[in-house]
Amino acid sequence: MSKHQVLVLHGPNLNLLGSREPEIYGHQTLDDINESLVNLGAELGVSVNAQQSNHEGVLIDTIQAARTDGTKAIIINPGAFTHTSVAILDALNAFAGQVIEVHLSNVHKREAFRHHSYVSQRADGVIVGLGARGYELALRALVA
Repeated sequence: MSKHQVLVLHGPNLNLLGSREPEIYGHQTLDDINESLVNLGAELGVSVNAQQSNHEGVLIDTIQAARTDGTKAIIINPGAFTHTSVAILDALNAFAGQVIEVHLSNVHKREAFRHHSYVSQRADGVIVGLGARGYELALRALVA
């Protein structure tokens, strides 16, 4: 991928990273993760635009805008919307670029309802359980 835009979308409650259940989600804040991704993107020759919302409609609007704003790939951690949002799946299905789904925790070792992901039906790749490093690996995979 040449100098193209990568959108990183963080879903609900991810704004609480660093203080919310750090034994599950780690101690890094969302700002730490985003700063690391922007810096890595610069090293790899891509621009990174990171956004977070607790609102499903805002995430959908952002995905829809990515269809025409130069975004070539999306890294998405939809949070709890992973397990509930057909609407986010539909928005991602309308996006022509690559999509990688990321989860900080290993959702498959958690409650049964977390084992199903609507987003995975569209994702080109899924990274789970590697903490904040999962975002970095997703960005590297998109550039490779």
